[in-house]
Amino acid sequence: MANIDHKPSKYMLNLLHVLPPFADEEKGIVNTLIEVSTGSINKYEIITESGQLKLDRVGYSSLSYPFTYGAIPQTWDLDNDPLDIEIVNITEPLVPNSVAEVRIIGAMKFIDGGEVDDKIIGVLADDKRVEHIQKIDDLGEYFKKETKYYWENYKALKKPRTGVVGEFVDVTEAMKIIKESAERYEKEYKPKFD
Repeated sequence: MANIDHKPSKYMLNLLHVLPPFADEEKGIVNTLIEVSTGSINKYEIITESGQLKLDRVGYSSLSYPFTYGAIPQTWDLDNDPLDIEIVNITEPLVPNSVAEVRIIGAMKFIDGGEVDDKIIGVLADDKRVEHIQKIDDLGEYFKKETKYYWENYKALKKPRTGVVGEFVDVTEAMKIIKESAERYEKEYKPKFD
């Protein structure tokens, strides 16, 4: 897990720029840097430039994250941030700023404040409790309703109607989004520090 192609260092590495996006591309498993654990109302975010975790904002309401949330390293989404990922069916909170291998089951198309901000959806790759979950439909219809409700309302007290949920897409489309974001990272973000 998290084999890093980097010589030993006495300095903390910024895993957003060191870990590859895929832990096992053939199996649809991505590396994920955990930012927010299920049940939090606060939004934590990894600082792209340095790698530290910071409190991005205090939640505007009592609406808490119904899933664990993180970022896929060496990706760059159209909102000028690393690609977001929801990890569902977590049995115990994950530690923010830790690394997890996540198996992709689909994605949710999302517009936030006019910007494309798609959300990849996955389950922990080595959790036997979720082996039966292979696609979003395996989570049931209520999962889609709850997730849609969360994203359409998480900023409602500050910026009403800024989140617009589109369709839920399959693993193939999710993998395409990840690969496009990895290519965008190589072209748009990586040259900033080369």
